Amino acid sequence: MAAIAIEDLGERLLPGQTIAGIDLGTKTIGIAVSDLSLRLASPRPMIKRQKFTLDAIALMAALQRDRVGAAVIGLPVNMDGSEGPRAQSTRAFVRSMAEKSDLPFVFWDERLSTVAAERALIEMDVSRKKRKERIDSAAASFILQGALDRLAGLRRS
Repeated sequence: MAAIAIEDLGERLLPGQTIAGIDLGTKTIGIAVSDLSLRLASPRPMIKRQKFTLDAIALMAALQRDRVGAAVIGLPVNMDGSEGPRAQSTRAFVRSMAEKSDLPFVFWDERLSTVAAERALIEMDVSRKKRKERIDSAAASFILQGALDRLAGLRRS
């Protein structure tokens, strides 16, 4: 399955499924997973990127372990709202994943998620070396938490 809108996400999930947040970097893939109540995002270990086939296998294995029913992937939109090469690469990644899996993906504007994640890690006094190891999963948590908050707002209205 390819991309769906955030508004359609709630009806796609089965009971007991979680939602993943993905921060797709050039060298790593950051992952976060929601709790079963779909309220809280928690980071998971990142995946070091190799080539697409190996990345897809590692990502799907990680998502299956957490019973993920949908994924929210950060779309690196430019500050002016335009989409550059990184956004095109993310869209191509999702199209390629759609050929290998029925997992629905939701694109989520990730502007400043890495900046927010880095600030949070600095506030927690995480060393520079450990920040480098955790930044992508922390950014995935920010992406996912934004989507979870939006879903909560949709459920209320």
